[in-house]
Amino acid sequence: MIEVLLVRTSLSRLAPGLAARPAAATLLAIAVAAVGLGPAASPAAAATIPAGAGSYSDSRPAGTSGPTTNTGAPVTPKLTTAARDKPVPTNDWWSSLAYQRYGDNPYSTPMYGHPLTYQAKASGLEVGYPTTPAIVGDGRQYEYAHKADLTVGLSGLNSPDTKADAWSDWTVTPYWADGSRTFRATIGHGMPFVYAKGSGGDARITTASTPTVFSDQGNVLGITVAGHHYALFAPTGSDWNVSGTAITAGLGGKDYFSLAVLPSTDALATYRKYAFSFVTGSQVAWQSTGGTVKATYSLTTEAKEGTERGTLQALYRHQWLHTTDALTPYTYVSPRGTMKVRESASFTTSQKNNGVVPALPASSGVDKARLAGYLNEVANASDPFSGAADTYWTGKALGRLAQLVPVADQIGETATRDKLLGLMKGRLQEWFTAGGASEFSYDKDWKTLTGYPASYGSDTELNDHHFHYSYYVYAAAIIAQYDQAWAADSAWGTMIKHLIRDTANPSRTDSAYPFLRGFDVYAGHSWASGHQGFAAGNNQESSSESINLSAGLVLWGAATGDTNLRDLGSFLLTTESEAITQYWFDASQQVFPAFFGHDTVGMVWGSGGAYSTWWTANPEEIHGINVLPVTGGSLHLAREKAAIKRNIAEMERENGGPAQEWRDLLWQFESLSDPAAAKAKWDGVNGNYTPEQGESKAHTYHWINTLNTVGAPDMTVSGDLPTSAVFSKDGTRTYTAHNHGSTARTVTFSDGKTLSVPARSTATSTGPGGSNPDPEEPGPSTGNTFRLKSGGVLTTATTDPAGADTIASADGVNRDGTPYRPTVYEVKKVNGKVASGAATAFRLRVDAGTKVGLAPQVRVSYDLTGDGTFDRAETFRYFATDPVNGWEEYTQASGAQATTGSLGELKNGTVRLEIWNALGNGTSQVQTGTDAAVLKIPYV
Repeated sequence: MIEVLLVRTSLSRLAPGLAARPAAATLLAIAVAAVGLGPAASPAAAATIPAGAGSYSDSRPAGTSGPTTNTGAPVTPKLTTAARDKPVPTNDWWSSLAYQRYGDNPYSTPMYGHPLTYQAKASGLEVGYPTTPAIVGDGRQYEYAHKADLTVGLSGLNSPDTKADAWSDWTVTPYWADGSRTFRATIGHGMPFVYAKGSGGDARITTASTPTVFSDQGNVLGITVAGHHYALFAPTGSDWNVSGTAITAGLGGKDYFSLAVLPSTDALATYRKYAFSFVTGSQVAWQSTGGTVKATYSLTTEAKEGTERGTLQALYRHQWLHTTDALTPYTYVSPRGTMKVRESASFTTSQKNNGVVPALPASSGVDKARLAGYLNEVANASDPFSGAADTYWTGKALGRLAQLVPVADQIGETATRDKLLGLMKGRLQEWFTAGGASEFSYDKDWKTLTGYPASYGSDTELNDHHFHYSYYVYAAAIIAQYDQAWAADSAWGTMIKHLIRDTANPSRTDSAYPFLRGFDVYAGHSWASGHQGFAAGNNQESSSESINLSAGLVLWGAATGDTNLRDLGSFLLTTESEAITQYWFDASQQVFPAFFGHDTVGMVWGSGGAYSTWWTANPEEIHGINVLPVTGGSLHLAREKAAIKRNIAEMERENGGPAQEWRDLLWQFESLSDPAAAKAKWDGVNGNYTPEQGESKAHTYHWINTLNTVGAPDMTVSGDLPTSAVFSKDGTRTYTAHNHGSTARTVTFSDGKTLSVPARSTATSTGPGGSNPDPEEPGPSTGNTFRLKSGGVLTTATTDPAGADTIASADGVNRDGTPYRPTVYEVKKVNGKVASGAATAFRLRVDAGTKVGLAPQVRVSYDLTGDGTFDRAETFRYFATDPVNGWEEYTQASGAQATTGSLGELKNGTVRLEIWNALGNGTSQVQTGTDAAVLKIPYV
């Protein structure tokens, strides 16, 4: 069971009048303790800092608190002298090193780097490698809890505390000193190594149980502890001495040594190569161009011995799914599924840009008069902000109004649009002016901007800033779309930029705010706790509110002409979208332990995940908390339509029926995969329901009826403008884009479609989408010959442009007969009868470039009824490519290797072609969009 060391100041996000259900064995199966927080005195002389037309204070309002310990005492960052002036990135996987939440623990709580876990102690750094998950809390939570296999330090080390000494994008170096000895250990995400430096004592490893030595090479020792294999590396000339559970080595005048967790004992030689290539820093670089987001993750190293500067790093699932870089056969277990090891100091990922639009496109399915009535209910309410006072609930109210502005504009309700804009401006300006009932205050010690009145520990624990401020940034972006003067730096834009710098600062040299405070670039998502003071590590509940900030950055950057911020938003959103897909929704069903009985989690922890929320066990909230708020930034969820259907089905099972309290959120979520089903639920209540606090009938009506008309988002196609999107229904695609710029531009989509968009306008167009524009969406299929189309589609259309897709490397392992990271093409809703005497046929063009020893292989599968079970699978022999640039033809003439099941009549069936490299250690390509890239099925 996870022991919770700290919870948010308030555990209620409930709308007024909504009572929390008893948590029973929920709330993460965590013991929650009420914490009393006393006010911290403000400095005697406070100053107001101008920021354009706005301002903030450099002192908290009287009677309020900043960061505190669990007893309410003020706390400052726990940093070494070398790091004292650097903005510390709170809300990280290692923040407990710097934030001493508990007076009796001056070291750290468990930190989950993956594959290794860590905890600082007086004697050094505990290191563990949890590989067996446990289910706790009546099956509602799974965890790979930290358990020390060994402790690394120096002989005699007994430090009174541990401080953060240095950090980079995903690595950190804690520091110990006891007056006689100093010790540092660089650790990080994806790092199988711990790089240690010390003075005043011998290297010392203390194991949790008597180790088994499987290799002794003097300064290189291989041991097994608790079933896990480790290699210990002392400077050349040193020798490890094993005495019970104590392992020591003199450093011979040097100050360095290292250890690594090994995927197997036979990996020792490979890992030894990099034992003295010490990692000194980590950095991500991103770019968003032509509808694609690329990110390169790089480590910097220092050669302590020899000249080797390379290293090994383990990639998370959300990373290796989107890289074509070569990977080794080595893997690790983690709470995020299998991690795969790359032998290099860098790797690059590439994903389609998940577009953000200010509003769904205009459609004939919306009754303008009815929508106008719903809009007026909000605009003319006696209190459009529903009594909101703190940063979170004010943000929710701003977000609610922001969604309606472009909707009102779309149907010509300009007076309502302008009234809503006026309400938003007025409330933001109140918050952006110091000295009133609400204001922002800068904390020079923690280098953070906090809004008061605060909530959910945003002040005392530095929690959730990215959640709260996401609504302010998004609302400001909508205002900027209509009033650029308001958003200018000389007006209110500077205050918005302060909120952005506090939560998602793209600068590593800004002395006022840390780089990307809450976003963990390697983990692929944000963290919510400012102090990370839990046995389970850090956590994030509402991943969708983190996405809301990224979407706000896209729209704000586009509206103000700041393409750097726009592209930062695209990188954050696209990266976190895949993390949500895999780690919150388990869309591939490859992450959650097999015996964890849920298809989704409400919260991700460093140690695992939990089917729960902070405040209730109600399934509607557990499922809905990672949906709200529904905006034009929510379209990314439609990439995994089958996962949405599983998610809704589980919610209804757990709930004992359809949603009642958060029904509007969950209808909108369902409409991303099945608009007709969502509309039926809307129609069933005919507007007679109470909206979720951040929602409105106007927005829900527009959202559901629009998608029912234009179809669910088609995530197989992306535009070269981040503010664009595509929808698909019955073989017809609807293309939409908003051009925030001052001149007209043409948007080009990945399927070849172009759309001319006037300046400061939205444009929409329709066109054929092929036989099945989205593998999850129904589409008519005619004929028995399908072209391969980039984006994973088999289509009967002949107008798509030629292209090529990458076939992933076999990573040096024989994959003959078993699909490994295949490139998949699929068509659904296929009908046909088996043709007498016919057989599956294909003609593909493949190319390995100059790579030697590669061998693409094809499997064709038939799901006869579309129920998700493939009844027939035909695996063909692989095709050995030559190491010469140029296309080669691979056909069914290579012969069948294996066949399972029988063919039968296709009734709304699914046909799938998978191609992968059966051999080799490099990527190849397969051509798409031409008559030389076809599959012919034996049906009429």
